[in-house]
Amino acid sequence: MIHPTAIIDDSAELAADVEVGPYAVIGANVSIDSGSSVGANAVVKGITKIGKNNKIFPFASIGEDCQDKKYNGEPTKLEIGDNNHFREFCTVHRGTVQDKGLTKIGNRGLFMNYTHIAHDCDIGDDVIIGNCSQIAGHAKLGDFVLISGHCGVHQFCTVNSHAMLGPSTVLLKDMPAFVLVQGNPAKTYTMNFEGMRRKGFSTETISNLKKGFSIVFRQGHTLEKALELLGEAFPEPDEMMTLYIDSFSTLNRGLTR
Repeated sequence: MIHPTAIIDDSAELAADVEVGPYAVIGANVSIDSGSSVGANAVVKGITKIGKNNKIFPFASIGEDCQDKKYNGEPTKLEIGDNNHFREFCTVHRGTVQDKGLTKIGNRGLFMNYTHIAHDCDIGDDVIIGNCSQIAGHAKLGDFVLISGHCGVHQFCTVNSHAMLGPSTVLLKDMPAFVLVQGNPAKTYTMNFEGMRRKGFSTETISNLKKGFSIVFRQGHTLEKALELLGEAFPEPDEMMTLYIDSFSTLNRGLTR
């Protein structure tokens, strides 16, 4: 299960069935749970905890010191859930003490070739990040977020659940749940309807979200007024409408419109 050319620190904790490929390096304080694999020439280091059934492909770098110039060697952390795929040349950095000291990734994510997850990011479940896209420090991605290839997400941005960035988008402000943005800088065009359909959302749920989108993005209201109208239109919102409405409370860098 472990290739003889792999270098594994004595303090690393690997489940008995973890596979480690040729010339891979696993440093001190790393723990990797059962069913996971580390490909050829990949590097895992730092205080990094990796859950079950994760697949790290060749030449990926997981848990490296971050690129923040304020970082001074502090013992920061990276936590990764279960069933994620980190493709070739993907990089994931640990946190900084200026934040929570933690970069966190949920479950069932797909991080394609040359993607980058910077320090102190908080990545939800079922996230897909396309080839060569970069997530800057302190950013937060909700569940089921889809980021197309060659995108850039500015530091401290929030992308709420079920939202989507089209190809080559540069996101400078925050995104509420379910919306689809495109461009440099990003503009909001519509909702992620195809994603909703693929996840089995009912026709009624999609229709309600479409109405909610129109109130905020198509009728020319201020955000404050739009949220007031949303409350009037949906006095007893279902789970998904509640998620949409609540996501506007997470806007720290302003709303992408």
